[in-house]
Amino acid sequence: MSFKCVIPATPSLYKDDADSRVTRWDFPPGASTGWHEHGWPYVVVMLTDAQMHVHDGTDVTVIARRAGESYARPVGVQHDILNGGDAPMAFIEIELKQPPYPSSG
Repeated sequence: MSFKCVIPATPSLYKDDADSRVTRWDFPPGASTGWHEHGWPYVVVMLTDAQMHVHDGTDVTVIARRAGESYARPVGVQHDILNGGDAPMAFIEIELKQPPYPSSG
């Protein structure tokens, strides 16, 4: 289940090593990621204000996001993300490949 992807979002890979993968995602209005599943837990940091549409396979949720806002999701999330606004949408996605390190203190 996903949005009809007429315009694909554009990923720019900033870092990919044993610990993490950092990707910038750019979405012109109407662009989507396509259906995908996350293999690691991840954190998203919004670079722009946006009207983010999230398709979970059954329902579509519209979320107003603000530049600088962040959120985290667990491993295994399946969805399609679409820019439902009339301005470009961009965010940084940080996927965490390793479990948290124990405190050294």
